[in-house]
Amino acid sequence: MSLLLPLGTFALLALALGFALALAAMRLRRQDDPVVEAIDAVLPQTQCGQCGYPGCRPYAEAIARGEADIDRCPPGGEEGVRALARLLGREPKPLAVGGSEQGLVAIVDEARCIGCTLCIQACPVDAIVGAPKRMHQVIVELCTGCALCLPPCPVDCIALRPRAQPWRPPPPAIRGNLDARR
Repeated sequence: MSLLLPLGTFALLALALGFALALAAMRLRRQDDPVVEAIDAVLPQTQCGQCGYPGCRPYAEAIARGEADIDRCPPGGEEGVRALARLLGREPKPLAVGGSEQGLVAIVDEARCIGCTLCIQACPVDAIVGAPKRMHQVIVELCTGCALCLPPCPVDCIALRPRAQPWRPPPPAIRGNLDARR
């Protein structure tokens, strides 16, 4: 009998806290803006930051609030700007940032790579593969040319080179894996 009183008290306390959390969740529920959702769905989900925002979702929110223009996503390219213009009923315009980066891809100099994995950690789209203390390689089809892998490389063995074909967002099967990481 002496054990039932503390157990009952604990159960009532847990129930009260659960009820309070449920009320807080209902009161603080975030209502997703359908315009932001639609804009975010058009963006390539590379999370590279080339637009000046930390990822595609914050950029989509800024576009919806009127704080950012539709021409700031180099990985989306001119095609992405046109898609955003159609979605929002605006006139398409030339890409404002990173026009030259659109045609670039990261390349690892095999002779100088020490396998530190810092570039792998910095890549927002998992376009760099390799193992610790082994040479790394860039998957050209996934690389957006964002240059985020350049600063962390301690031996400067990564360079941006012109790519043969303009970058396109990865196919949905690969993009689904990238979206799951967000």
